[in-house]
Amino acid sequence: MSTVLIAAPEHLQALKERQDFSDAQTFSDAEALRALEVITRKRPDVVALERMFAATTRGAALINRIKADPKLASCEIRIVAHDSGYARVPAGGGAPNNAGSAAVAVAEAPAPAVAPLDQRGTRRAPRVKIVEGVEVLVDGNSATLIDLSTVGAQVISSSILKPNQRVRMSINDGKKPLRFSAGVAWAFFELVTTGPRYRAGIEFFDAEPAAVQKFCDAKKQP
Repeated sequence: MSTVLIAAPEHLQALKERQDFSDAQTFSDAEALRALEVITRKRPDVVALERMFAATTRGAALINRIKADPKLASCEIRIVAHDSGYARVPAGGGAPNNAGSAAVAVAEAPAPAVAPLDQRGTRRAPRVKIVEGVEVLVDGNSATLIDLSTVGAQVISSSILKPNQRVRMSINDGKKPLRFSAGVAWAFFELVTTGPRYRAGIEFFDAEPAAVQKFCDAKKQP
């Protein structure tokens, strides 16, 4: 049975001394992206994550990435502790089945909101899907624009974005770039084969609706 084991460096040795992990291919928690590449290529029978790592955002992103890949459907995900047994993560998600003191709840990455909601829970403005390859600047860092409305946008960035963070955003629109004061309404970490990234919803504070709508009309997906 092939196994990939991921844990903090201080716990790896204790886990490798266990019989069930003696032949496992091991990675430190800082090597999660390299571990994902190996998992995707080799499709091991078991992926074991030390429980402290599994409870982190990066650990949850790795678990979600594995569960989302149909080619890894037969891969069993185990949450392990260096001083006790293990717990399985069900294929459909949620908390693992109890198996001694190793059982922990795995934090799922939150699903992104489609658009900011007003106090009545309705969408404030329709979102427009933008054609691929449109780059914007968020606090001077490049990000990819996913969708846009007169009150906000969804972006993907390699730079860290956190909820409630105040940012400046600009969109190059020919002669006169669109510039906004904005805030991060929601954000979550994603682990993909091209590297770690952040998907975030940006809420505009001072956008010019007519200018934004004109850009939407020009760049929307057909």
